[in-house]
Amino acid sequence: MINSKLSVLILLALLLGHANVHAQAPFYKDKTIRLVAGTPAGSVYDLYARMVAQFIGKHIPGNPNVIVQNMPGVASMVAANYIYSVAKPDGLTIGSIQPALYFDQLVGRKEVQFNWQKFTWIGNTTVSDYLLYMRGDTPYKTIEDVRKATVPPKCGAEGTASSAYYLPRLLEETIGAKFTIVTGYNSGTDVDLAVERGEVQCRAFTIAAFFAREPFHTWRAKGFVRAIVQTGKKRDPKLTDVPTLPELMEQHKTSDANRRLAAVIMAANEIGRPIIGTPGIPAERVKILRDGFNKTLNDPELLEDAKRKRLDLDPVSGEDLAKLAKEIMSQPPEVIARMKKLLGS
Repeated sequence: MINSKLSVLILLALLLGHANVHAQAPFYKDKTIRLVAGTPAGSVYDLYARMVAQFIGKHIPGNPNVIVQNMPGVASMVAANYIYSVAKPDGLTIGSIQPALYFDQLVGRKEVQFNWQKFTWIGNTTVSDYLLYMRGDTPYKTIEDVRKATVPPKCGAEGTASSAYYLPRLLEETIGAKFTIVTGYNSGTDVDLAVERGEVQCRAFTIAAFFAREPFHTWRAKGFVRAIVQTGKKRDPKLTDVPTLPELMEQHKTSDANRRLAAVIMAANEIGRPIIGTPGIPAERVKILRDGFNKTLNDPELLEDAKRKRLDLDPVSGEDLAKLAKEIMSQPPEVIARMKKLLGS
């Protein structure tokens, strides 16, 4: 009888121990995280997303697999809408989107199926300043040439939430430089090809991308294009002869209203190259993802990989991005009206 009771107790202890082991197993063990990249494979946004995907799994308890799924379209709005409205809020779908999609929500575009403030903000790999390049064989050698031109240069763009669209428009509003903007390209790479074919003469995008990959290394070496303006508060060390937008606004005595507009538009610089999640992810998983992201951006292997690929890193935490998202979506009606005018809404 005693042996029988002892056997039962031992069996119960073993069962409880086994159940406890399973209860303590990390959520992400034997799971796969899908990172939805809102840009085409091979773009610089995609390179950053894949770099995070390559290393973040080892910094999340349970060491999940991480795969990348490209879902390009409308300056990554297709991916943003999917992440917000379709993907399950279980922490197994995250994404990489372009930072200026909040423009479309602010001006009330019907295509928007997300609320910018309600994304789960995981982190940002780098703050991004922008430049506008111009073909070297055009008469527009400087931004002042554009201001004085009777025939505006043509710049290519994917959509209104891409820097290729909104930076030229912002230059029109703030310093009077006129552009003709041709939209509808599927990606920045397609715009670059259009520049090569002579369909358009200019494109605006990140300084990091301009110095990270081809064709820009070859283009710079051959003088095929030149940067004529940049957006940072101070000149990038690689572009010391290129004026900044703040310098130009000071030079041309830009109004306070247009400076406020510029501040809202250029907040996209701080958002940079964000990694987001669906709304409604359980808080403990949000913390796991944010902690994993922060550790990933300090991983010596990732740092070496970024150096080899010439990808700058200047990370921002998910908490800080969430605060910024709330701030930029709280705009007075007059600023929104000016944004609608700038974006052609």
